[in-house]
Amino acid sequence: MTKYSKIYGVDISKDVFDVVDDRGSYHQFSNSPAGFKAFLKQLDCGELVVMESTGYYHYRLAQYLFKQGVPVSVVNPLQVKRFIQMRLSKIKTDKSDAKAICEYALVNAVPLYTALSEGQAVCLQLFRLLDNYLKQRTALKNKLHGEEALGKPSKVVYHSLKRSLQHLNKEVGLLEASLLELVRQDQQQQLTHLKSIPGFGTKTALFLIVITDGFSKFETAGQLCSYVGITPTIRVSGSSVRGKSRISKIGNKKLRNLLFLCAFSACKHNKGCKELYERIVAKGKSKKLALIAVANKLLKQAFAIAKSGLIYDENYKSKWA
Repeated sequence: MTKYSKIYGVDISKDVFDVVDDRGSYHQFSNSPAGFKAFLKQLDCGELVVMESTGYYHYRLAQYLFKQGVPVSVVNPLQVKRFIQMRLSKIKTDKSDAKAICEYALVNAVPLYTALSEGQAVCLQLFRLLDNYLKQRTALKNKLHGEEALGKPSKVVYHSLKRSLQHLNKEVGLLEASLLELVRQDQQQQLTHLKSIPGFGTKTALFLIVITDGFSKFETAGQLCSYVGITPTIRVSGSSVRGKSRISKIGNKKLRNLLFLCAFSACKHNKGCKELYERIVAKGKSKKLALIAVANKLLKQAFAIAKSGLIYDENYKSKWA
């Protein structure tokens, strides 16, 4: 039994959001302040509103309802998608999606949403734009390499790519500096503590603090590792299926890549990571698998330090790890 008197499932798009409650009532509102107010008028005390994380479209409604004291939950869209697939549903409309979100919340424990502070919201915007620029920069580097491989690339094309790359490098530097300054204002101590981990760089610590809201989103290190996407997935079924174990890769790709880069340094300078790496390689496992394990351990060390409030100590045994 749910502790809420009523649950609303909300499917949000750019212009409107569709609402279905646990009694089957359906309504549609504009995705605007006027629509938010109209929806709020229908809500009573003790009612829960559940929506998917859409990247952008859900944010304003979730923030608005939270500030009005309405319990809100923002769930992973992949979980809802799997829930719909499990039920073999053949209908795909905004109304049916809102209904599925409501039904998902009825049978699953959903986390309550906590509104971002103004500083956290700005950091998240900077992080998203930075991630976008980094992807563009990688694409430009690949294109530049491809043109150089031709032997005699067009001067116009070559110089245009170089100018674009220089511009992106400048913008990336400015965004990283702004992000670092904002994090230092609110999380200087946590940033300093994370950087004390051998092998852990400033950029990785910075990104980790931003996307986890200072580690407040997670109660266990395992939850954080799953979020980043460096937990193993096992593929074994019966006597015929014996797939290789792989990391899930359901998470933040940029942070995962940064952790792998940190893992190379940690294998040399971080006592616990070095011992883990050598132990796995000695068993005949691949170096890649050992590096993944090191990245996982680095993340657990970061979680332990963030939760304990202590600086790194290679001999300290934390309850959080």
